[in-house]
Amino acid sequence: MPSLLFVIALTAATGVGGLALGGVLALLLKRHSPRWSAVLLSFTAGLMLCIVSLDMVPESLEAAGSFWLTPLFLLLGFGLTWLLNCWIDKSAHHPEDPEDSEDHNCACGEHDLHTAGIILAAAVALHNVPVGMAVGSMVAVQGVCWAAVLAAVTIGLHNIPEGMSIAVPLLHDGSKAAAAIAVSALSGVPTVLGAMAGLFIGSQAPIALACALALAGGAMLYVVFFELLPEAYSAWRSKWAFVVPVIGFAVGVLLIVLGGHH
Repeated sequence: MPSLLFVIALTAATGVGGLALGGVLALLLKRHSPRWSAVLLSFTAGLMLCIVSLDMVPESLEAAGSFWLTPLFLLLGFGLTWLLNCWIDKSAHHPEDPEDSEDHNCACGEHDLHTAGIILAAAVALHNVPVGMAVGSMVAVQGVCWAAVLAAVTIGLHNIPEGMSIAVPLLHDGSKAAAAIAVSALSGVPTVLGAMAGLFIGSQAPIALACALALAGGAMLYVVFFELLPEAYSAWRSKWAFVVPVIGFAVGVLLIVLGGHH
């Protein structure tokens, strides 16, 4: 029982708390200026691209033990997200309006940023299940230990930019502050559930871990390239809109190194 309470409290603080903190930071940095909104969108796109490229994909490759599984599920995650967006776009328009139907027949991906934020929250939630299992499995093997605390803090450190990336498009699209922060925080709940499962199972399934990370990474790549960056450029048509993601990527590298991943 002490181990279970320890795992729940630890992953709730770093998983849910880290994402909520990211949402709060996004709110504090939000401005009404379209240019400032574009900077935030571009910056968070760079952060997410870094996390996918230098954290999620390498972890998936290591867990898979095979070079083909990760790129396959990365493409699958991207494709499923694209199909989901196509379905959302078609469902958002009335079929009885032929003109409207013709205008949006091939408008896959052309919807508001609110949907992008929800999709990203779902992708982050999927990512948080296996990382939560990692913490739970560590406690199951070693008991209440400092290594588990460091692993959970690393998750929390990564969750801050992820929470920002979820909240920024929601806030940019006009969502209320409390709702944006709540969506960010709720995407961290699977961290707790995954940690509890890992505690009871006592070990990870490497193939399942690799597939989950790659699927989530593919969904995040869709949001970065089809939602955040296009919206940022439409709000600020300048070459600087493409420089800011590089800065975000660099900050992401710094966070990964500070979090203990090299």
